Amino acid sequence: MNASDPYAGETLNNRYRLLAVQIGSGGMAHVYKAEDLALGRVVAVKVLRESLTADPEFLARFQREARAAASLSHPNIVTVHDVGQDRGRYYIVMEYVDGQNLKDLIRKEAPFPIERALDLAVQICAGVGYAHRAGIVHCDVKPQNVLVTPDGRAKVTDFGIARALSSATIPLSETVWGTPHYFAPEQAAGKPPTPASDVYAIGVILYEMLTGRLPFDADSYTALALKHIHEEPPPLSQFNPHIPAQLESIVHKVLAKEPSARYRTAEQFGRILISYRREALLTTAGRPVIRLEEAPSAVRPPAPPAPPRRPEVSPARPAAIRTPPVADEGEEAEEEAEIDWLGIILGALALIAILGLFPLWAIVYRAYTTRSTPPPAPPPGAYVPGYRPWYAQAEGLPVAWDK
Repeated sequence: MNASDPYAGETLNNRYRLLAVQIGSGGMAHVYKAEDLALGRVVAVKVLRESLTADPEFLARFQREARAAASLSHPNIVTVHDVGQDRGRYYIVMEYVDGQNLKDLIRKEAPFPIERALDLAVQICAGVGYAHRAGIVHCDVKPQNVLVTPDGRAKVTDFGIARALSSATIPLSETVWGTPHYFAPEQAAGKPPTPASDVYAIGVILYEMLTGRLPFDADSYTALALKHIHEEPPPLSQFNPHIPAQLESIVHKVLAKEPSARYRTAEQFGRILISYRREALLTTAGRPVIRLEEAPSAVRPPAPPAPPRRPEVSPARPAAIRTPPVADEGEEAEEEAEIDWLGIILGALALIAILGLFPLWAIVYRAYTTRSTPPPAPPPGAYVPGYRPWYAQAEGLPVAWDK
């Protein structure tokens, strides 16, 4: 047992042995790297602070929300394996993610290149949007609750705890909630959060990744809440002139004061970002319009020198944007766009019209040949009443047959 950390080294319910390494700590819980003795795997165990376990109503709601979070299975959500309590200590067992939280990455590396910020935002939207489809609102989306693996995979954590706290009867101090820089205006006003509240929080995270700063800041929580409720965020381009106008418009929309003015769910927001990214890559293929030259070189590998025999070839773009596939797709799209579809359609109509003339020609020909052929003459000596030979008809001569 560690004297500075009374939980380190203990085993919860004879199954989860807490290692002497605390991988995180916040106002709600301590997070430990632990060993699952039953399954022989490394997990993360979040032990709630004792100040939160004194309210039976909160504990009951916390367990319900944690079980609901355990039903979520998505690549961009930290999986919840177990929920339990041992000797008055309540805990959640989650998958262990070898990485660091997004807030630390922002502090060290922001502003991110636009393609990297979009990639992380799309992944966050995918995870939170999956929870929205399951009827779960996160309520506390912030970069501290987003873990990023070394290969760039983003995983959202802490589903359940924030939801339980949102309706707890115990007083919630600043220590519990941390800084509300990511709260939606309706949350800052004390109203219940909705999926659109999570969308607002993701918008704040995207704003922070693109500029390296938050849209609102203040010396007190009250002043910060009032800014979220009443003030408009500064334009992204004020802090980063490389931001395209269309992306700035998207971020401005999700930071709207009214929930109805934002995208309804994180999934919808994610689709908008994917569509924007696709259009940006196709329309700017070969031109670094969405590149941030000030971005740290640690996250953008240096471009290889141009081949000596082909000096006109520009250096390859960063691997994160996957230049070769995107460039090929752009060329194919341009080639498809060059096809003269109008000419093809008009040619097809002309061919159909020509083919339609054949039946008409056959009908006219048949009628013409039928009318131009004279009637057959009767056999010699035969009497046919009313019959006049053709020469008599032509010259008007009388014939013996006329009676």
